[in-house]
Amino acid sequence: MSEYTSPRLHVVDALRGFAILSIMLLHNIEHFDFYFKPTTLPAWMPAIDKGIWDTLFFLFGGKSYAIFALLFGLTFFIQSNNQEQKGKDFRLRFAWRLLLLLGFGIINSAFYEGDILTIYALIGFTLIPVARLSNRVVFIIAIILMLQPWEWLNVLSGLQHPGLKMANPASWAYFDKLSSYIPGDSLVKTWIGNLTNGKPAVLFWTWEAGRVFQTAALFMFGMLAGRTKLFVQSVSGNRFWVRTLLIAILAFIPLFLLKNNLPLWIQSEAIRRPLVTIITSWSNMAFMLMLVSGFVLAYWKLSGGFLNILTPFGKMSLSNYMMQSILGSVIYYGFGFGLYKYTGALYCLFIGLALATFQWFFCNWWLKTHKYGPLEGIWHRLTWIRS
Repeated sequence: MSEYTSPRLHVVDALRGFAILSIMLLHNIEHFDFYFKPTTLPAWMPAIDKGIWDTLFFLFGGKSYAIFALLFGLTFFIQSNNQEQKGKDFRLRFAWRLLLLLGFGIINSAFYEGDILTIYALIGFTLIPVARLSNRVVFIIAIILMLQPWEWLNVLSGLQHPGLKMANPASWAYFDKLSSYIPGDSLVKTWIGNLTNGKPAVLFWTWEAGRVFQTAALFMFGMLAGRTKLFVQSVSGNRFWVRTLLIAILAFIPLFLLKNNLPLWIQSEAIRRPLVTIITSWSNMAFMLMLVSGFVLAYWKLSGGFLNILTPFGKMSLSNYMMQSILGSVIYYGFGFGLYKYTGALYCLFIGLALATFQWFFCNWWLKTHKYGPLEGIWHRLTWIRS
């Protein structure tokens, strides 16, 4: 039996549950990517809304998705390792699994343009060529990707032409068109708009924000975490996460200050824009490691404890992610209840918590009689079809 089928995986399920819950709260205060400030709120509420917005994005913006990406790479290793112990090569099956995920992502994108499943499915193919490489080589590749090589080329170009007038990012033109269909009352037009306009917007934005290189790096770091058993409770594992927590804190503080002050220090947009992308990527990485290491250490210290309440979320993360997209679009978009017009961050936070409560009860009810979540079961069966 593979060591990775033991109950210790509960820490990974709980961590994945933490990530999916925090992603849902962010999506709610964003009105699922339709940014709109209501004008009918009481005078005292906008200040509270801003505080909630700033706090949630500071804690989870760019970090929760990174946790998800790290665990995606870990899951790849677990599945590949289990098959390897049976004398089988998982890579071709994994490619098929990614195509299935792409299908789920396209369906999800019809409801919510900000879908990450399609992004993970496409970038997930980078794991296949590195799956048999040594830890050292994979680590070096991941570090190079994490350094954001494309943005450094843009920095060098900016140094040569510091006065160059920068065009708006390509994604802006697509995002500007959201108001032509999201507020409307047609579900079909929303689907068409999200797939033909929203999806290109998110793909361009993913590249512009440095997420392509960062996500591939996180996939590889997750695979390495599986190889080196970093999520197995042990003295060496505990020591690793303590060191990681301390280093991440020491790295995050200067990176965060640097990110916020770059616009004051560098006037050239051609230099500043790629540097902000690089530093933001590193800052989010450092904070994500603070969250992961803190979570793992707390879980081990408490032997799970109250953190196990997040485990059902993690076991059904795909189902929960797609369910929140569908429910969120119905709640906020024009074809549904259109609550984007009336809700600021405070109201949206309450709605997000209510949805989380509903999903928690649903997960517990479902898992009493099923090994997998609804979509996880479909994904699993289709992955191993004709096996």
